[in-house]
Amino acid sequence: METFDWIVIGNGLAGAVLSYELAKLGLSVMLIDDGNPDSATRCSYGGIAYWSGTDSITQELFQAGIERHTQLSDELGAATEFRELDLLLTFAPDVDGANLVDQYGQFAIAPQLISAKEAQKLEPQLNLESLGGAFTVKHGHVNPIKTLEAFNQAFRQLGGQQQIAAVTGLVRVKDRVTGITTPTQAYAAGNVAVAAGGYSRKLLKKSNLQVPVYHTHAEIVALPHVDQPLRTLIMPAVASRFDAEAAASDPDTEKLWDQPNHVISPPILDVGVIQFLDQSTYIGQISRFRTDLDPDSIDAAKSEARMRAGITAQLPCLSDAPGQWRHCLVTFSRDSLPLVGPLPNVDGVHIFSGFTSPFAMLLPIAQRFASWVSGSSDSLIEKMLMTRFEQ
Repeated sequence: METFDWIVIGNGLAGAVLSYELAKLGLSVMLIDDGNPDSATRCSYGGIAYWSGTDSITQELFQAGIERHTQLSDELGAATEFRELDLLLTFAPDVDGANLVDQYGQFAIAPQLISAKEAQKLEPQLNLESLGGAFTVKHGHVNPIKTLEAFNQAFRQLGGQQQIAAVTGLVRVKDRVTGITTPTQAYAAGNVAVAAGGYSRKLLKKSNLQVPVYHTHAEIVALPHVDQPLRTLIMPAVASRFDAEAAASDPDTEKLWDQPNHVISPPILDVGVIQFLDQSTYIGQISRFRTDLDPDSIDAAKSEARMRAGITAQLPCLSDAPGQWRHCLVTFSRDSLPLVGPLPNVDGVHIFSGFTSPFAMLLPIAQRFASWVSGSSDSLIEKMLMTRFEQ
């Protein structure tokens, strides 16, 4: 049986980038995924919030991330559709934008407060009656699917192997993980990286390994084509997601996440929209904090109606655009940083998950992490590991 240096589980952006970086170092790598088309990457807006660093670590990572994105298409030999857009963080007429200035002033590049009319100049499709104003800042953007495919192609050109199969478990011999199992065979590896997003916690738990990583059920509506061109990416100035993630990952909730079919907190809606270069468009997003992984109990029609109502108040041009409800699992940790590194008390297995801002920070983290596990020192990676695995 062939033994790989690394097996990476999960072909979302995290797994694709990590497998590529490991293969670049000359390691033998297998990337395995079950082929689910509704991964978090494939449902992503593809935004690169490089302006949003709030401390030395995130500022360093975001700056390195945007610099890498500007030349990534050349590096990978395939277009990622990188560009910079005007991001509009909109708020309703009954919200006083001046009260949000301090909140946005904490970022490395502070978004600027503008009037509703100024926002409409940036995005002519906006309905003035729905706006009190907006904050705006330049925001990086890539096509998430094309970026993923570019990494996969480059990985294979480096000799990496891709497999489509469900991973049913880890092969564990005492205090060492030596590979993985699928429904039809086992694969051996010196190291296994679990980059399976929202499925990471469940997969590790099968081998009695517990990690403080969590997930939401994220919902969007994918519109195959919108005739009216949109110039900006629109998100709410008062977003609920990050506060909700912080509350849902509080240490007091840890035991709740291991209960079947448990609702951690009510669903939230953060209204947003992004249009890609081919004029396909995503609107969203509803986030549900539930311990199950199955979307079957979600009322898709009700969710779609709620998302459409939220965005068409601002952009009436989207009211009749045909689309399809889509669902994925989005993973997060207890802070703004992902959970990466070797698991305590067991050898041969690493977690690489929980990226809240994956397109902004994942590229430099994957590059540095691959170098670190290959023997190079890295104070930033080591700092990220400190106490991060405590329950």
